[in-house]
Amino acid sequence: MTSALKRQRRPHVPIYEYRCQQCGHVQEQFHRSLERAKIPACETCPSTEMERVISRFATPKTEAQVLEQYGSPGPGAGPDAYRDPRQIGRWAEERFDQMGVEMPAEAKQMIDAARDGDLPDPVKDL
Repeated sequence: MTSALKRQRRPHVPIYEYRCQQCGHVQEQFHRSLERAKIPACETCPSTEMERVISRFATPKTEAQVLEQYGSPGPGAGPDAYRDPRQIGRWAEERFDQMGVEMPAEAKQMIDAARDGDLPDPVKDL
């Protein structure tokens, strides 16, 4: 179960996240109260150099907000627009760019191969 799902079940429980300064591992720590909160030791290495980090969160969006943010297919675009490997590649490139994250080399290779008509096995027969 992901940490986001755990938090959805217990929305008011004080769970904090800490990042290990040695290995970079991020872990959650439950505290009954802030007064008694202790900085934990890392779960993956023996380090006690932990830094509290701001937890990631999500906000619900309406369908209109999603379409505004990610766009919708152009006018007259039918189901085949989603099967066009060039469209899939553009969408993925835009998302990585918007997040400020460099696209992994393997993803770039898959997009280039799809643009040349070599689709991955799971989607070849769609």
